[in-house]
Amino acid sequence: MKRLALLAAAGAALGVAALATSASAELKAGAKAPDFTAPAYLAGQPFTYKLADALKKGPVVVYFFPAAHTKGCNIEAHLFSEAIDQFKAEHATVIGVTAGNTDQLADFSKETEHCGGKFPVASDPGAKIAKEYDAVLTAKPDWASRTSYVIAQNGQVADVYSAMDPSEHVSKTLAAVKALKK
Repeated sequence: MKRLALLAAAGAALGVAALATSASAELKAGAKAPDFTAPAYLAGQPFTYKLADALKKGPVVVYFFPAAHTKGCNIEAHLFSEAIDQFKAEHATVIGVTAGNTDQLADFSKETEHCGGKFPVASDPGAKIAKEYDAVLTAKPDWASRTSYVIAQNGQVADVYSAMDPSEHVSKTLAAVKALKK
């Protein structure tokens, strides 16, 4: 009986882990980053985000996240917000992209515990942009995985980091942006 309960618990844990994993087929460094235009918010204000326009100013960090106002995504947005001046010092911009809870992005973009109005977040209904970047959750393909891309000014993927744990995305992408100067 104990063994059956342990097997059931292990199976449940694996099932939860499977829901949280990405498809692991992200674009690789050197690939051409798909261009996109999307409705976005900065400090609660709507605008149309265009990757091509952002790349004219310098490298871009495009980070995909599953859904606004969820634990890991809140942490990740806050960490990017805290580090935004370091990205700006490298002439890089940051954009968060999500298919989840898109109706909450205006608030998410301005709340100090999340983006704090320091960088935009874009709406990706049906994860169309995430699919072009091969950054979708395996068990929920209409949602983005937690995958961050550094796109060089020439439009090529310079670096990719994918992990559901939000704690390393900022340090990994900032290091990749700094490496572009070398």
